Amino acid sequence: MSPADLLAQRSAWFPRPVASPAAGRPDPATAPLRLVCFPYAGGTVSAFRGWQEHLGDAVAVVPVQLPGRGLRLRERPFDTMTPLAEAVADALEEHGLVHDYALFGHSMGALLAYEVACVLRRRARPAPRHLFVSGSRAPHLYGDRADHALSDAGLREVIRDLGGLDDADTLGAAYFDRRLPVLRADLRACERYGWQPRPPLDCPTTAFSATEDPIATPEMVEAWRHHTTGSFLRRHLPGNHFFLNGGPSRDRLLAHLGTELDALGTTPHRKATREATWTF
Repeated sequence: MSPADLLAQRSAWFPRPVASPAAGRPDPATAPLRLVCFPYAGGTVSAFRGWQEHLGDAVAVVPVQLPGRGLRLRERPFDTMTPLAEAVADALEEHGLVHDYALFGHSMGALLAYEVACVLRRRARPAPRHLFVSGSRAPHLYGDRADHALSDAGLREVIRDLGGLDDADTLGAAYFDRRLPVLRADLRACERYGWQPRPPLDCPTTAFSATEDPIATPEMVEAWRHHTTGSFLRRHLPGNHFFLNGGPSRDRLLAHLGTELDALGTTPHRKATREATWTF
């Protein structure tokens, strides 16, 4: 593989402005803080469109583009969590993004963010300044679903019930059908995941639950507290499983993220005192 091909492969994980910062956007290599963002199963970096404008210049939003989608459409998606987490950690290290960084993940992305943090800890790399998990049960509660084995119609119905599809949205339904192979691979990675007992992370953690999310109930999201010795905060927002895709709940999510990221930018990196706070 030529140097150019290798660079292109590495840059594929982090679409612009990470590979080539756009004018007026913070450069992830030099920004005070990086927020590395992982999408839900079947999702792309488009889930984080507009986040940079909301969060300001002090934070570089770094969406992760997983294989099998976007410009990586011809790549085979991972269907096992451990090698995927290792590959993401490799890419973060190669780009020099594992300093002064936070992780955000929604649904499958939350589980992946946690596993990436564990990989980086095993490699003795700096811990994330903060872990944000959204729309996801705690890692030790995975493994009780088999949606990846459903028929196309059955899987479509599950996503519709979760709020990811609208019966009247024919364009969205057609796009969904094209995404079925990568969605199944992502779901296999989650549903075959088995949490391996290990020490909790020591970074502060914020977990977001939603009022109408049947697969990440408040109790399931609250269980993330067992996976950190740092401070723990759970915020409860209105909406369904895909609340981050738009509407007032997305705005509230971004407002909460902005507040907590601003605090990270003005306080030293130190282990926080554990606390339990619920926000409704």
